[in-house]
Amino acid sequence: MHPIVLELPVLGFKVHGYGLMMLLGCASALGIAVWRARREGLNTDAVYELATWLFLGGVVGARALFVASRPDLIQSPLDLFRSWEGGNVFYGCIIGGLTGTLIYWRRHPFPFLRMADAVAPALAVGVFFGRLGCHLNGCCHGAITQVPWGIQFPAGSHAWTAHVDEGLLDPGAPWSLPVHPTQLYASLAGLALLVGLLAYIPFRRRTGEMMALLMIAYPITRWPVEILRGDDPGIIAGITISQLISLGLLASGLIVWSRLGRESAPSTTLVPARPDPLKLPG
Repeated sequence: MHPIVLELPVLGFKVHGYGLMMLLGCASALGIAVWRARREGLNTDAVYELATWLFLGGVVGARALFVASRPDLIQSPLDLFRSWEGGNVFYGCIIGGLTGTLIYWRRHPFPFLRMADAVAPALAVGVFFGRLGCHLNGCCHGAITQVPWGIQFPAGSHAWTAHVDEGLLDPGAPWSLPVHPTQLYASLAGLALLVGLLAYIPFRRRTGEMMALLMIAYPITRWPVEILRGDDPGIIAGITISQLISLGLLASGLIVWSRLGRESAPSTTLVPARPDPLKLPG
């Protein structure tokens, strides 16, 4: 756990581990999206423009869903905007990013499914870096465990505070009790999704299958991680908010996959790009 990875006291400048991972995730995701867009025959100028809407919508959505699920953690109006210090919800990022995408799409139409296929691996790499950020920040920690790979967080961390508040730990203890490294589980799941999506490309038959596959696979990997969570992610009807959204995303992914199966036109990964960045080939 390293909430602050770099500090310059003279300038009062701090580099937060979570914010650094967000930056690396965004840069890597953009690079992958541009690479895949070229392979899809899409104009990369539109990808850069879309990335701006995706980023802004994703940041707002991720923070908004966190605030909605954990309003007790907001101590001042400024806390509403401290997304670089942690306190973001990935599903909120998806909802906000999709909203930004639809706004851009309405203004500058592009082949939606082909762009979705280009973006799908980028989202997976975002999960990988985002959850590494959670680990550095100490948030989204796991439940107490005796497994050999259980990890302990230092005094003052989210896990340590929770254990002290629950009477499980003496306030003078330097470390939390061992917990599941759920952040690393989720990060590795994101890496597995990235590898799986890229490996599936040669076998893709229909445009849109990449995104549909991610919509199906991500909730499946997210569900068991939620079961092992030790923090308070918010409960509705006996399941976490993220598990509830996972069910909706999984159902949507299955519907999209089923509809794609009825399409007759095969997909292609090598289509010449047209010069107009807004009127993209469809």
